[in-house]
Amino acid sequence: MSPQKDATCVWCAKPMEPNARGRRRKYCSHACRQRAYEQRSGRQGQRLPVDAVVLSAQKASGLKDALFELRCAAEDIATAAQEGASSEELAALCDELVGLAKQIEQTR
Repeated sequence: MSPQKDATCVWCAKPMEPNARGRRRKYCSHACRQRAYEQRSGRQGQRLPVDAVVLSAQKASGLKDALFELRCAAEDIATAAQEGASSEELAALCDELVGLAKQIEQTR
């Protein structure tokens, strides 16, 4: 099995170098591993599932805004394609879409 190319830390979403051998790393540092442990152990006794994600209202609002921006970028590509935009214009719009998607992926 080959190492994963785009390995990111499960806690902070920072890109990591994949291991050449062995099990795939989940965390970029001991600090991130500790923060994840503290979050998991802090939920003990609560009714939240272990894999639940809790967002502050501010983070949820920011995520909603980012997804709206992503949808608008996708609609811009669809409109440009319907209007016969050049391949250079479409490529630039696609680059913007991919950049927005990567930003949203890094949300933590």
